[in-house]
Parts: sequence; structure tokens; C-alpha cells
Amino acid sequence: MGPKRVEFQGVEANSLIADRYGAGEQPVIMLHGGGQTRHSWDAAAQRIASLGHPVYSVDQRGHGESSWVPSGKYTFPDFAKDLVAVTRQVHALHRSKPVVVGASLGGFAGMLAEGQENPGGLAALVLVDITPRIDMGGVAKILGFMGDRVEDGFENVEEAAEAIARYLPNRVRPADLSGLSKNLRLHDDGRYRWHWDPAFLKAKQKNDPRLAAEVQENMLAAAGNLSLPVLLIRGQNSELVSMEHVKEFQQRVPHAKFTDIRDAGHMVAGDKNDVFASAVEEFLVDLTSNAEVA
Repeated sequence: MGPKRVEFQGVEANSLIADRYGAGEQPVIMLHGGGQTRHSWDAAAQRIASLGHPVYSVDQRGHGESSWVPSGKYTFPDFAKDLVAVTRQVHALHRSKPVVVGASLGGFAGMLAEGQENPGGLAALVLVDITPRIDMGGVAKILGFMGDRVEDGFENVEEAAEAIARYLPNRVRPADLSGLSKNLRLHDDGRYRWHWDPAFLKAKQKNDPRLAAEVQENMLAAAGNLSLPVLLIRGQNSELVSMEHVKEFQQRVPHAKFTDIRDAGHMVAGDKNDVFASAVEEFLVDLTSNAEVA
């Protein structure tokens, strides 16, 4: 059976669409990175659900099928507030605090949600290639890719696949582009554009170096408040997270576990999905075992 489409409500009464996989008592919420959609987790969500977890892979505000917010609010705290709203709704459904697996933007949302907005709301946190401090050169590269053709779009899915191949030259281009088509919208003018709100790129935190520094300091403060089980997964070839960033995070969160995935870049789950999923599975199994002992 495929996933069930469900809907949550964000902090601005904005619609947040998710796929639910599996069943069980300990829920898991999976949050994609900026410019992605919930479908980036399809394979990993199925594997985690097979362990006996209800898994919710969520389109964050302005992404995928979720609402483009009229307010234009796409700062990191806005995503964190949405996550708090979703965790409370998931908690009400399962009577259990959820584990959050967050990649990049989703990881920032997770750190802020637990470390600042709603401490104690999560059972555990998995950060996928994201730490409070990141390499701004890598951020500029990602934003450059996201901004390219944002207005003009693409003539077809193949053209979008070529753009990704230029951005990720070391990744094998898939023969089947049906997965990529889920990240594109066909507009009335016959052009394909990425499945996210262009206003997302305009948030000042992403383009103002001074504000970006403030954001990172705020993230460091939030990380210092994390007392729940934490797993940091890094792509060894990451353009955003260096080992210096990892060490700084470990100083702030000394109880956090760390996994470095070989031959993977920032898009860890896409580059090495099996290794990534295995690392998350091991963490969740240990989490469950420790809970049973306690």
C-alpha cells in the first residue's frame, strides 16, 4: 500500500500537506530541505515505517502541495512555529511525542522548535547535514541554483534534470524522471517551475550577511538548549557543514551522536539513501530500546 495523504494546519492556519506511512506508537516527522518537497523522503520514510513507526513526511510552508503563505513569512522561526503546530497535532493523534528528522531547512526548524519555541515537545531529533553554523559559500551555491530559471522555468522535465545534473555533476542521473516531476509544477504558460514559492528566496536572512550571522548565533543558542537524544548525520563531501562546524556543535550538544556518510554531499538521503536510512534506523532502534529499559 502507498502512503496516505493527510493535512495539518500551520501557525498561520496555512495548509500543510503530508504523506503518512505505516502505523505504530512512536511517530516520526520528516522535514525536507529548502526547495525540496516531501517526496525527497519517499524511500527513507518507507524503511522507517517498516520498523513500526507512523511516519509523516511533510511539505513545509511554501513547498510542494502546502500553502504559499500570503504573509510571505519564510524565516526560520516561521518554519519552526509550523513544526510546533504539527508536532502538537501528531502528539494528539498518537499520545506520544514525535521524533523529527530534518534536513537542512527542516533541521533548522527542528533545532528552533525544540531549543527555543517549544522545549520538551520532541522525543528525539535527527539533523541531516545541518548545524547551527554553516558555510555561507555553500549557501550561496544552493541559492544560486534555486534562483536560476525561477521565473522562466523549464520547457520540460528533461530540461530541469539537466539543470540538476550541472548542479550535482557527481550524482548519477536517473533514467526514470517521474520522481523529479513531483518537484515541478506545470503552469498555465506550459512551462515547468519548481514546486515552491519564489518568495521563499526573498527572506532577508538568506541574503543579508549581517542577518545570516545573527541567525547562526540564534541557532547556536537553541542548540545549547537541546537535552533530548540527538543524531547529527553529515555528508562527508558536504558543501555546507565542515568538521569544524561539527566539533562546535558537539561542544554545544555533547550528548549528540554523529555519523559521517562517505561519498555523500549535502543531499545525503539522495546521494546515499540506504546508508542514511540505516543510520536513522539504528538511532530509532536504540531510542526504543532505551525507552523500554527506562
